[in-house]
Amino acid sequence: MESFYGLQLVLVLCLGMFMGFTECEDIADAVTAVYIVTLRQAPASHYYDELRAMARNNGSKQTRLDLDTPRNISRGDRHYISYIARVHDSLLRRVLRGERYLKLYSYHYLINGFSVLVTTQQAEKLSKRKEVANVVLDFSVRTATTHTPQFLGLPQGAWAQQGGYKSAGEGVVIGFIDTGIDPTHPSFADGLSESPYPVPEHFSGICEVTRDFPSGSCNRKLIGARHFAASAITRGIFNASQDYASPFDGDGHGTHTASIAAGNHGIPVVVAGHHFGNASGMAPRSHIAVYKALYKSFGGFAADVVAAIDQAAQDGVDIISLSITPNRRPPGIATFFNPIDMALLSAVKAGIFVVQAAGNTGPSPKSMSSFSPWIFTVGAATHDRVYSNSIVLGNNVTIFGVGLAPGTDGDGMYKLVSAVHALNDTAAVNDMYVGECQDATNLNQDLVRGNLLICSYSIRFVLGLSTVNQALRTARNLGAAGIVFCMDPFVIGFQLNPIPMRFPGVIIPSPVDSKILLQYYNSSLEREVLTKKIVKFGALACISGGLKANYSYSAPKIMYYSARGPDPEDSFLDDADILKPNLVAPGNFIWAAWSSLGTDSVEFQGEDFAMMSGTSMAAPHVAGLAALIKQKFLTFSPSAIGSALSTTASLYDKNGGPIMAQRAYTNPDINQSPATPFDMGNGFVNATAALDPGLIFDSSYDDYMSFLCGINGSAPVVLNYTGQSCGVSTVSGTDLNLPSITIAKLIQTRVVQRTVTNVASNETYSVGWSAPYGVFLKVTPNRFSIATGERMVLTVSLNATMNSTVASYGRIGLFGHRGHVVRIPVSVIVKMSYNTTNS
Repeated sequence: MESFYGLQLVLVLCLGMFMGFTECEDIADAVTAVYIVTLRQAPASHYYDELRAMARNNGSKQTRLDLDTPRNISRGDRHYISYIARVHDSLLRRVLRGERYLKLYSYHYLINGFSVLVTTQQAEKLSKRKEVANVVLDFSVRTATTHTPQFLGLPQGAWAQQGGYKSAGEGVVIGFIDTGIDPTHPSFADGLSESPYPVPEHFSGICEVTRDFPSGSCNRKLIGARHFAASAITRGIFNASQDYASPFDGDGHGTHTASIAAGNHGIPVVVAGHHFGNASGMAPRSHIAVYKALYKSFGGFAADVVAAIDQAAQDGVDIISLSITPNRRPPGIATFFNPIDMALLSAVKAGIFVVQAAGNTGPSPKSMSSFSPWIFTVGAATHDRVYSNSIVLGNNVTIFGVGLAPGTDGDGMYKLVSAVHALNDTAAVNDMYVGECQDATNLNQDLVRGNLLICSYSIRFVLGLSTVNQALRTARNLGAAGIVFCMDPFVIGFQLNPIPMRFPGVIIPSPVDSKILLQYYNSSLEREVLTKKIVKFGALACISGGLKANYSYSAPKIMYYSARGPDPEDSFLDDADILKPNLVAPGNFIWAAWSSLGTDSVEFQGEDFAMMSGTSMAAPHVAGLAALIKQKFLTFSPSAIGSALSTTASLYDKNGGPIMAQRAYTNPDINQSPATPFDMGNGFVNATAALDPGLIFDSSYDDYMSFLCGINGSAPVVLNYTGQSCGVSTVSGTDLNLPSITIAKLIQTRVVQRTVTNVASNETYSVGWSAPYGVFLKVTPNRFSIATGERMVLTVSLNATMNSTVASYGRIGLFGHRGHVVRIPVSVIVKMSYNTTNS
């Protein structure tokens, strides 16, 4: 397909011709529009395997083909692309002889057709040609990070408030502690906008230059890049060629997270030859600084991560995004005292907003991997876009699966042939993995050609010992019409991401549904009575395809893997008086940029974009949205930014119902219930509302120090980490001025205070609340007026009315007469209505 910029040039030239009354003049005189014309001739993806099979069967003999049949096809073959474009040009010349038109694109792989600017009468002429299958008026589409900006309401909301996507996040520097970045990706180019990127004067970082990160890798968008590997090197596990001793991303993860937060707007997402919309970061005008401290072959070490955090703070980043968590819960008197969290405390002191992924260790309680109140912890939720694939069996049963793949050609049904029933005589019959379709030489091409090949998806795919791509190559080499993966019954509780395929295919992720397909298949086999040899494959099916997105999904929903609270205070899993996560953001099935040499997901190797899931994807969403807040409120402290995000978060899904949380790995959509604050924190991020929070809860570095000093036995540890001695004044986690209230143990009565600051115009607020079960709650004052910049102290009284060890939840709402709504979740775990002793 012609490039977007080439198309722009053609259109500009044509517009110039309009103005100069040259050969485009006739079009200007008529009512014209763009039409998409599809030809009856099959596209390259349909011919590719067929012609390869024909070539093999005919040996060296020349295969005679019709004039309009492609002769030498391979995916990405420039000769073929040129050939099919000439076929389209020839058709247009024949049909519109002597008339004016402008062809925009030739489509050659997914469809055989073109788009063209013509009049209504010319479109009618094209539609009457026998070669033409369809002529459709071009239509607007919604972009499908691709879709999360729309789901979060950015184009009409937060971006619009900041002057549109062209200025969203401008001047803000986001630092990424991750696996590096691919600087060649268009998501990080600085020349795609009409207005040049400014140079942020407050940033002083540098760009390392190495063989694989050469001079010129950085620009006004990607303004800094370093790597940190000293700890890894000392352990003798760093491989400079495999892990790249540079900021270059050999994994893919860092490129993905950076583009989610701050990737350029409107970058086409093309994977496996299919177009999935245009991608954009949450703050597409923000600057990116990369601090590589994790590596594809071994992960990373705290020493390198801390060095990266330290350098980022020195360089002057405004936000740090960490899609990394410790491998184990930190030992010692409290989880907060670990090198990474303490380094981040210093970053917060320097005015840097810190975002961290909650971890993918859910759905168990106390599975949180980000602990400290100065860190903004983000869990993962769904958005409303899903890609649904399915297979329709000959008995009219439809089985749903996954796979970003085209469907089978036409409306016809195809025979199903299992790999284990299509073995060559020379195949290793006793090979227990032969059903995984990893070796075409094991299978009989005559049995497979033109049929749907059934392969087994086993634990070996999960471990990377077998791959979908290799099975696809097997199917194509054998001339199959498509491929169907049935889930091995031993693969339990594994969620499959949609996998890109250039070939009709579907993966059935449910062992139960896989069993249904195999029962139908086996019951349709005809065998000889004596030998039991199969004489007929009677099962039929067709694949619907999974390239079209569906937006009817109920969302957001908390993913089962997203780590949960209560926040563990120590290695004994005592509960902390701090709410974690802080909130949730889109983290499931996220399209974003991918490194050209990324290996983190084998199915996306060699692609420019990948669809990934995890709290790693959720955190940079919030980092980018925080940049929008930072851009608007330059003087906001890190805790003020966190407060704006938290108190404005949504409690409801897009259908107006409560946000649900998945509770189990197996059948997660069946095992779900309404989300609690320990699942979602304050709720699901609301980017537009966060730019106008009304009131904020502010905390300082000194407040966090008082909190740390309040932990029993912490004074020497605090001194070791900060160089500061603990004073007399200390506070508990409950007393920190957070936009939430969490009490691990409520013994009779507790009085908590919160101080709000008005960052909007003068406003009068009324206060409402719902008490946690087993708790009497009261807030004073229940009504107040507050001027711009003024503070107000709220006193919250909680009384236990029963004994219980089951957590219960309530909420406080502050409702301003100008429309501001400030929400504060209240969580109480252990409740004791009378005094008890330690015995």
